Amino acid sequence: MLDNNDSSEASKALSSLISKGWREVRDSADADLQLMRDRANTFKNNLTSSIDRELENFINSASTSFYINNNNNYNSSPAEIDFVKKLQPKISEFRRVYSAPDFRKRVLEKWGRGTAGANIRIDLSAIRKAIVSSELLDKTQTRTTQSSTVLNFREFWGEWKPATTADPEDDQLWQPLRTLKTRLKELEKKSEDSTLDFIHKFKSSIKVIHKEHHDSKEVPPLDVIELFAYLLRQSGPFLDQIGVRKDICDKLIDSLCSKRKKQLLLHPLSAPSLVDNDNINDELDLRIASVLQSTGHSYDGGFWTNFDPPNGKRHVAIVTTASLPWMTGTAVNPLFRAAYLAKSQQQDVTLLVPWLCKSDQEQVNPNNVTFGSPEEQETYIRNWLEERVDFKANFKISFYPGKFSRQRRSIIPTGDTCQFIPSKEADIAILEEPEHLNWYHHGKRWTDKFNHVVGIIHTNYLEYIKREKYGAFQAFLVKHVNNLVARAHCHKVLRLSAATQDLPRSVVCNVHGVNPKFLKIGERIAAERELGQRGFSKGAYFLGKMVWAKGYRELIDLLAKHKNDLDDFKFDVYGNGEDANEVRSTAQKLNLNVNFMKGRDHADDSLHGYKVFINPSVSDVLCTATAEALAMGKFVVCADHPSNEFFRSFPNCLTYKTPEDFVSKVKEALANEPLPLTLEQQYHLSWEAATERFMEYSELDRVLKSSVKANNKGIRKSVSMPSLSGVVDGGLAFTHWFFTGNELLRLCTGAIPGTRDYDKQHCKDLGLLPPQVENPIYGW
Repeated sequence: MLDNNDSSEASKALSSLISKGWREVRDSADADLQLMRDRANTFKNNLTSSIDRELENFINSASTSFYINNNNNYNSSPAEIDFVKKLQPKISEFRRVYSAPDFRKRVLEKWGRGTAGANIRIDLSAIRKAIVSSELLDKTQTRTTQSSTVLNFREFWGEWKPATTADPEDDQLWQPLRTLKTRLKELEKKSEDSTLDFIHKFKSSIKVIHKEHHDSKEVPPLDVIELFAYLLRQSGPFLDQIGVRKDICDKLIDSLCSKRKKQLLLHPLSAPSLVDNDNINDELDLRIASVLQSTGHSYDGGFWTNFDPPNGKRHVAIVTTASLPWMTGTAVNPLFRAAYLAKSQQQDVTLLVPWLCKSDQEQVNPNNVTFGSPEEQETYIRNWLEERVDFKANFKISFYPGKFSRQRRSIIPTGDTCQFIPSKEADIAILEEPEHLNWYHHGKRWTDKFNHVVGIIHTNYLEYIKREKYGAFQAFLVKHVNNLVARAHCHKVLRLSAATQDLPRSVVCNVHGVNPKFLKIGERIAAERELGQRGFSKGAYFLGKMVWAKGYRELIDLLAKHKNDLDDFKFDVYGNGEDANEVRSTAQKLNLNVNFMKGRDHADDSLHGYKVFINPSVSDVLCTATAEALAMGKFVVCADHPSNEFFRSFPNCLTYKTPEDFVSKVKEALANEPLPLTLEQQYHLSWEAATERFMEYSELDRVLKSSVKANNKGIRKSVSMPSLSGVVDGGLAFTHWFFTGNELLRLCTGAIPGTRDYDKQHCKDLGLLPPQVENPIYGW
C-alpha cells in the first residue's frame, strides 16, 4: 500500500510540474505576441504620421513654389498646375484608406484568400511577372526608346481600375508594366514584319541572280582536242630536247585547232569567239583564260618573287665570260653596258668577270700582260674605260674563278658562279653568253636566286663546232644542251642577230653600241672632208682575231678565186691568233696580194686613213669591228647574212650575195667616197640607243619601275594556272645539275679536269675558303 501511495504522489507532482511549465511557456509566448502587436501598432502609427507629415510638406512646398513663381512673373506650365490640383484628392484618399481600422484585416484576408485562421501565404506571381518584364525592359530599352511614343505623366502613372479585362493576370500587373508589355508586343510585331520583308527581298535577289546566271552565256569546258593541243604546246621544250622540231609541233597544234573550228562551225553558239580568231596561239590562250576565269581559279606563285633593296635601289649584276685586256666582244661590250646602266644612277650595277691564274693570263692576254691581284686588273679596266667615255662610271667590279680552255679557246667558269653575288644583291642578273656560262655550271639555279634573269647571245657556237671533227654530231648535242640551260636559267633571252641559235623565250635585237671614241673619229674625219682635206688616204683592210672561223677562210677563198679581177687590189690584214702562221702560209702559197700585220686596237691612229673595211665572215653574230668602221664613216663590204641585218640600213654598208658580187662591191667602194653619218645614224650606233633597246626588249624597264613591296621576299599572286613548261624547266635544270656533278661525265663532254670547284691558287688569289669548307658534303 505504501508503494502505491508513493507512486501516485510522484505522478501528481510530475503532472503539476509539467502543467506549471506549460503555463509559463504560454504566458511568455502571449507576452511576446502582445509586445510584437504593440510594436507593430507603434510602427504603423509612426509610419502614418511620417507619411502624413511628408505629404503635407510636399503639398505646402508645391503651393509655395507656385505662389512665388506668380509673384516673380514666371510662366508656369498648365500641365504642372493640373498635376498639383489632381494630386491632392488622391493623397487624401490614400490617407483615408491607409488609416482605416480594418486596413490590416483586409490585407490579411487577401493574403489568406478569405480564411481568417489560415496561414499567411504570399502570392509571388505578380512579383515574378514584374521582374521578368523588368528584364525585358532592360534588353529592349534602346530600341523601344527610339520607336515608341513618349508618354506623359498621367498616361504612364494611370489610375488603378478594377478588373474588367478578359485576362485576370493582366489586371494583377502594375499599370506601367502592362503598358510596357503592350509596347513590347508592338515592337515584336514590327520586328516580325521587318524580318519577313527582309526574307522576301533576299529570296527575290536570289531569284534574280539565278535568272541572270541562266540567261548569261556559259563558257563551255575544254574538250579533249583542246586539252591535247595545250599539252602539246606546253611540251614543246621536252619535244625539242628529243629532236622534234618546233615547226612540226606548230603544225600539229594548228591541225587540232582546225578540227575544233570545224566543230564550232557546226555548233556556233557554244563559243563563237574562237572562230573569228586566225591566230592559233592567241585562240588557244583565250580559251584557257576564259575557262579559268569562269571557274574563278587562282594560283599562288612561287616564293622569293620580290626584292627589298636596302637603299631603295634595284641591283643589276652583269656576268660575262671574258675581261680586258683580252680584246674580245664578251669583254668589251659588257663593260660598256655596265657603265651606261650605272650612268642613270637608278640602279646599282655590279660587273662580274673571270679571274685567271697567271699561267692562263699568259695564254689569253695580249703582249704577255699579267696581273698579280684582282685589284691590279680592276685598275686596268677602269683606266681603259675612262679613256673612252666622258662620264664617271660608278659601278662595282667583282671576280669569279675561271680557267682557259685551249681546246675551246674560251674561259670556263669553275665552281658555282652565282655564289659570288651576295644574296642581298641578288635581284636582276644579265648573263652574257648564258649557254657558255652554264655548260658545266654545277650550282644554284640562276632563276631561283634572282628575280629576273636576262641572257644575251654573243656567239654562234654551232657554226664553230660544225667546222671541227665530227662537227655535225657535236653540234646536235650542243644545240640541245644550249636549249636546256637557256630554259633552266633565263627568263628572257636576247639574240644579237638571227644568225644565232633559236633559243626558248628569245627575241632578236641588237643591244650593242660602239665605243664613243669611234663616233668622235668619224665626226673629225667628216669635218676634215668639209674643209677640203682628204679624209681617207688608204684602201681596204680587215681586222680580227686570226683564227679560221673568224672569216679568214672565206676571205682567202674569195681573193684566190678572183685574183685576176682584183689584180691592182692591195689588202692589209691586222690580227693575232692561234691560226696566224697557218693563215699566212696559205696566203703565200696562193700568191695573194695580202699584207699581214699584228693586231691592234681598232681606234689606233694608223687605221683612220682606210676607206673600206672588208668582213667576209659568216660565223659572227654581230661583228663589233663592222659597227666601229661604220661609226668612223668608212665603207663596209660584208656578206648578205643575218649577222649583218642591223647594218643594212646604213648607206655605207655594201652587202654581196655571190663571189662576183663581192668583186663589184669592192670596186664600187674604192671608186667612191662614203657619205657622212647623220645625227640619227650616229645615235642609232651609240650605246645610249643600245641601252634603250636593251631596257625595252629585256623587259628590264618594266621590272625596274615595278613597285617594291615592304615585305622581304613576298609572295606574288598570279591568276594563271601552274605552267607545265615551268615544271619541265625545273626537271631539266635538276637533270643538268645532276650530270654536271659527276666528274666522269664532265670529262666525257670536254670539261677541264677539276673545274667543278675552284683550286687552291684561286683561293689564294681571290681570298676564298677551300671548296671543302664551302661545300663540306663533297669533301668530308
